[in-house]
Amino acid sequence: MSSVELSDIRPTLADVARVAGVSTATASRVLNGFARVRPETRNQVKSAMATLGYARRRAASLKDLRRTGSVALVVCETMLQLFADPYVARVAAGMNKELTAAGSQLVLIPMSAAEDYPASIAHYLADGHVDGALVVGMHGRYPLDLALLGIPVVFGGRPACDRDSGRYSYVDADNRGGAEQAVRYLIASGRRTIATIAGPQDMTAGADRLLGYRKVIREADGTDDGLVVFGDFGLASGEHATARLLERRPDVDAIFAASDLMAAGALRALRRARRRVPDDVAVIGFDDLPIGRRTEPPLTTVRQPIEEMGARMARELLAMIEEPATHPSLVFDTELVVRESA
Repeated sequence: MSSVELSDIRPTLADVARVAGVSTATASRVLNGFARVRPETRNQVKSAMATLGYARRRAASLKDLRRTGSVALVVCETMLQLFADPYVARVAAGMNKELTAAGSQLVLIPMSAAEDYPASIAHYLADGHVDGALVVGMHGRYPLDLALLGIPVVFGGRPACDRDSGRYSYVDADNRGGAEQAVRYLIASGRRTIATIAGPQDMTAGADRLLGYRKVIREADGTDDGLVVFGDFGLASGEHATARLLERRPDVDAIFAASDLMAAGALRALRRARRRVPDDVAVIGFDDLPIGRRTEPPLTTVRQPIEEMGARMARELLAMIEEPATHPSLVFDTELVVRESA
């Protein structure tokens, strides 16, 4: 082999990773100055680079040698719904804190399946602009083929399609268990005609909270005939659903709402109907949003650790970016927070 040919053989990032005894993804994180790398690992990679005489190439293969430092937060809602729901802000705050500490930034991408631009979003996600995606608010089947994007994905909430729940990592709360705890509390408090304002049934949170309600009602030998109404997790839908409920079942003495916003709407409708809370009708929400501490009376609710869930989603995604693999999903416990509405 000639001297010219020898000089053209340059060590690659894969060579550095092999000598350092780490993955190529880890070597890339050291090269790009990511903070979340152990000092001993960083020293191993730098030593391997010096030994091999590795020099970073500024060429067409740059995409393969560095990460973007950006992570997409895909919110499957319209822009109006996105900014009306404090849940998204809180979960994003948890994500952003974790990503900032790791040297990454969050890129917000609202996307409703009813709108006509998922193809452009798919192109953006697959074209090297982000290292991975965090997906929240999914309704039904995801409108993009995630397998074709070529990036790691973590869901906030179990995917609605059972087949998908085994393919992708997700972080969720025990929605069914939290609903069961709320309804059992109402029964133990002497309530006998317990209704629910259920959330959207194309979202696993809405479906699971309704399943939890129905399980406890059946165990108590009760019936939910005429006691189930539906909303979209928003305040106005809770108010309208409660008005319909009172027309249908004026004997109701308790309402479990599948979100705090719908519970706050229920309180408005009950006040307008001159029903005292909790004397005439007890109300329990779900989420433990700040609004629940400002309602009159303060709202009893099921707490899910929203910021912690967002942070865990970000940690799982960062781990998948660094070391592509199947990561286990996680379900957080919920807790009943008793205030004055029940």
